[in-house]
Amino acid sequence: MSTGVTIIVIVAAVILLAALAAGLLRGGRGRGRGRGLRRRFGPEYDLALARHEGDAKAAEKELTERLRRHGDVKIQPLTGESRERYVASWNGVQEEFVDAPARAVADAESLLAQLVRDRGYPADPYDEQVAALSVHHAYSVRGYRQVHAAAGRAREGRAATEELREAVVGARGLFDELIDERPRGRSHASDRHRTGVPWAGARGRHEATKGGTP
Repeated sequence: MSTGVTIIVIVAAVILLAALAAGLLRGGRGRGRGRGLRRRFGPEYDLALARHEGDAKAAEKELTERLRRHGDVKIQPLTGESRERYVASWNGVQEEFVDAPARAVADAESLLAQLVRDRGYPADPYDEQVAALSVHHAYSVRGYRQVHAAAGRAREGRAATEELREAVVGARGLFDELIDERPRGRSHASDRHRTGVPWAGARGRHEATKGGTP
């Protein structure tokens, strides 16, 4: 093999190795980003993946865009009086459920929507509220979807009582998290002292409310 041909072969091999290394690097970064999004969004990652028919790249692009738009939501504080009013109103919804399940679900949706707005999440539309909540409450935002869908079916007379009950139970998980959610930079201890409600992580509180009663 001539010297010229040898040089060409070596150069080609170097270029090929560099291309392979670059591809592996990009792939590693992509997988790392995907793992980070899966950890951050939990069940929301799986929902996005299903919505995009298994296309991980498209799902991750959607979730990354949600983070860009809503990752820096400034949580607004609630006064002790506001918390008490919300808790009393929610207790009223649960009592109302016994005699008027459909009306109770509608009231639960309305109360939760108001709490979402008061905590600093988008006022509307509903889809933007859900997108923002999914960034910060990925394990309990499903409750908002449940109560929204159930309230719509109830207005059309198409919701069974058990569906309505499950919707209120699911919504309670998000309600509790929003009631307890702290503005950035506040200590857990100060919140516990002021509200009398111990802090619970999003996933733990969501799991604790599963299967409960309205």
